[in-house]
Amino acid sequence: MRHLAIILVLLLAGCEREDMASEPKDKPMQPSAFFADGSSARPPVIGAISRDDLQTDSLFYRGLVNNKPAAVFPDHYPTESDAPFPTRGPELRRVLDRGRQQFTIYCAMCHGDSGDGQGIIVQRGFPVPPSYQLDRLRTAPVGHFFDVINNGYGAMYSYGDRISAADRWAIVAYIRTLQMTQATSVSALSPSQKNNLTPEAK
Repeated sequence: MRHLAIILVLLLAGCEREDMASEPKDKPMQPSAFFADGSSARPPVIGAISRDDLQTDSLFYRGLVNNKPAAVFPDHYPTESDAPFPTRGPELRRVLDRGRQQFTIYCAMCHGDSGDGQGIIVQRGFPVPPSYQLDRLRTAPVGHFFDVINNGYGAMYSYGDRISAADRWAIVAYIRTLQMTQATSVSALSPSQKNNLTPEAK
């Protein structure tokens, strides 16, 4: 009987289940001191092939050309005709309206409605993001803004999983519009453009 009790004790001692409960691992959105960017979540390695949505267009999906921020908008944009990225007319208006909507939802709380870095969260103590009117940002390639939206920068986290690639480009186009409209003097406008200004702008 004594031997049976010893055997039962040994068997029970071997039944403790650790599984992966105590194994070192990173939880979603957990910071990491191991990687230089401080994030435990890693982007796909270059050349990785998606199992569901194949994204081979580096310019459209990552804002990069030869692994550097692109200086141009993508050569196509998801429209009914899958046409080139619009530069004028109703189609450009549609993209800019979409960009403004998405900017207001995801960006304005920090960057401010005009991109001056004085959003409502900043007024409550959040770190001040740079104004889009700084020379280094006014001259930055469009791919820089896309990459920042995609991967985050500084205190700003990634929006790549929240905003579609098409909407990221729409936001970039809207940011460029904010930069141009605020950097252009009234005297440089045509008479018809001056007539469309609000009284405050005049």
